[in-house]
Amino acid sequence: MTATLERPVSGPRGRTTVRVGPVSVLLRWRQLLVPLIALVVLVLVSAVSIGRGDYPVAIPDVLRTLAGLGEGPQNFIVLQLRAPRVIVGLLVGLALGVAGALFQTFARNPLASPDTLGITVGASVGAVAALVLTGGSSVGALLGGFGVPLAALSGALVTGLLLFLLAWRAGVDGYRLVLVGIALWSVGSALVDWLLTNAQVYDAAAAYVWITGSLNARTWDQAVPLAIALAVLVPLSLAAGRALNVLQFGDDTARGLGLRLAGAQTAVVLLAVALTAAAVSAAGPITFVALVVPQVAVRLTGGSRPPLLASGLLGAVLVVSADLVTRTALPEALPVGIITAVIGAPYLLWLLVRGRRQFT
Repeated sequence: MTATLERPVSGPRGRTTVRVGPVSVLLRWRQLLVPLIALVVLVLVSAVSIGRGDYPVAIPDVLRTLAGLGEGPQNFIVLQLRAPRVIVGLLVGLALGVAGALFQTFARNPLASPDTLGITVGASVGAVAALVLTGGSSVGALLGGFGVPLAALSGALVTGLLLFLLAWRAGVDGYRLVLVGIALWSVGSALVDWLLTNAQVYDAAAAYVWITGSLNARTWDQAVPLAIALAVLVPLSLAAGRALNVLQFGDDTARGLGLRLAGAQTAVVLLAVALTAAAVSAAGPITFVALVVPQVAVRLTGGSRPPLLASGLLGAVLVVSADLVTRTALPEALPVGIITAVIGAPYLLWLLVRGRRQFT
């Protein structure tokens, strides 16, 4: 049995049919090229970010050290002081990019993301409660014992469960999911404001830094659990690609094509919530990454829905690049969430204006 490559006689350019015996696969080269370029850019940006600091390290030396060939102080600076921060940012961007692509494909709405659906604000409720209620009360002691990351993880998962249950009506409709998510976001924001209003000044200051989204002081303690979680969640998300291809055409079409709609919808929502919860628990709610990146990815690849792998890699590039900007291009270091918000807020306004024009 031999494999042959042949370009289709008719159809859009940039596609190649690969046939192995009776099996044929249609390759879209843009959908392969964009992730590859994003991966190369990610490696370079990460190396530059690790190399910048009070003790500069050249990019070849950074790559050599990461490959296990470093020595002396350079090995300590790269592997212990700087690499964990960059790796956490990379993994957080990857998780948020994939989660955003899952939500937007499922809801068939470019406004659907963990930010607008209330998942990140649910994590903020848990984290702020753990920071603010660590006084003498028994509730505060309990939350403080769990720690801020675990409290944020719990808040995100509880909000995701509420989102799923409230949006469920013999299935999960994308439009209803967005409406319920906006309502949960409003409730969560009110709870965060109430907690901050009743907090001590120093507790409120720490909470404000966390809810902005920051990579400061990140270590392997955050990087390793996040990497383990994504090693499970990202392959499962990629395996859901076939179901996503069907779900984008609507519930009736999905049923007609034989898809088990309720099971597929449940799996997609749970994967997106779990990815968001893992990311937020490690670095706080870095906003707008999951909103912007999938739409950029779908335009670069020219597909019919946000591609998962390209969205994840571009999300990682955005977060690592934003962190590099905060540390090198600004007079003083800012939380990375501020930079992503500056990028994402105008994009959200553009989406809203475009949607209004389409309806009018």
